[in-house]
Amino acid sequence: MMRDYDFMLTEEQRELRDLVEEFAQNEVKPICREAEKEARVPEELMKKAVDMGLHMVSLPEQHGGLGLDNFTYAVLREELARGDAGFASRVFGFGFGPLKIAGNDWQKEWVAGLMREGGILAFALTESVAGSNAGAMVSTARKEGDEYIINGGKTFITNGDCADVYTIFAVTDKEKGAKGGITAFLLPKDTPGFTVGPHEDKMGIRCVHTNSLFFDDMRLSSKYRLGEEGQGFQIAMKILDESRPGTASSAVGLAQAALDEAVAYSKERVVFGKPICKHEGIGFMLADMEMHTQAARQMVWGACRSADSGRTNKKLVACAKCFAADTAMMVTTNAVQVFGGNGYSREYPVEKLMRDAKIFQIFEGTNQIQRTIISGGLTR
Repeated sequence: MMRDYDFMLTEEQRELRDLVEEFAQNEVKPICREAEKEARVPEELMKKAVDMGLHMVSLPEQHGGLGLDNFTYAVLREELARGDAGFASRVFGFGFGPLKIAGNDWQKEWVAGLMREGGILAFALTESVAGSNAGAMVSTARKEGDEYIINGGKTFITNGDCADVYTIFAVTDKEKGAKGGITAFLLPKDTPGFTVGPHEDKMGIRCVHTNSLFFDDMRLSSKYRLGEEGQGFQIAMKILDESRPGTASSAVGLAQAALDEAVAYSKERVVFGKPICKHEGIGFMLADMEMHTQAARQMVWGACRSADSGRTNKKLVACAKCFAADTAMMVTTNAVQVFGGNGYSREYPVEKLMRDAKIFQIFEGTNQIQRTIISGGLTR
């Protein structure tokens, strides 16, 4: 099916998108609609996604991946999230981004090997006392010989119970503060002293698990240190700048899914002798949903194009993430309104989409933090 924006895509990009759309609509959407009721991650779908190579879109070609640019990745992720936003997070994880930013040659090849076998990466920054203020983390890493002894933990970690390697952060020098006292590490899943808690019983995106991580005198070889000691905070911020457009593309896919459902229902539901889409109150609501979804998509694509040109624009990234997340929440809420009482029932799909949408205003930097970044970029 032709889309309004197809003129912006190459033939290859359209073919890839259509391939993901078929998978997302025919398999992901119906299976995840049932699986999310039990917060079950549909691993049968994950196997199919791995067979399709979706987990390797961010892996460079020289390491055996697809090596897609940020723009193409956003197009594909939007389409998979239109099927199920939680499952899209399960498939893509944090990709190869942390390694591209700070990994050495050995680390890159090690992680690439895991990804080629179907493995994924998780990003573990948040702690119970350090969410938006990541610099307030209390997990510690003490150097002893050629190892670091790490104590503490992380919370609300997406893919916490299924990742093969985690990018974690700990304080190595409290006196230097966040800018110079935090160090990044790559953590293999089977490291002694590392345990994963049960998954959270979440409101939405229930087809991906979110867990707490615990480090108890965990010994980690210095070969797993990511970057230099004290560079952790800067590395974390760069990782988030790279990942946020992808996350925002999931929010766009979620908004598009809700809009699709609302339009279809509004054509079928007849009130006062005509379909409700013909009533101005509903028609204008649908128009606003369309405008915001189209605008969010273009903002995400703009941030991706900027990164692909070699310049990650922090302010543009924050605008895209914030606007796309707010759009997802607005569009899904309005979709429930279009459905009326049916929209509040779990028999219909839009209440799930509304539950899924809320997290996009919270994770990978709350929308309040994004506005802080934007205003700072304007006034510096």
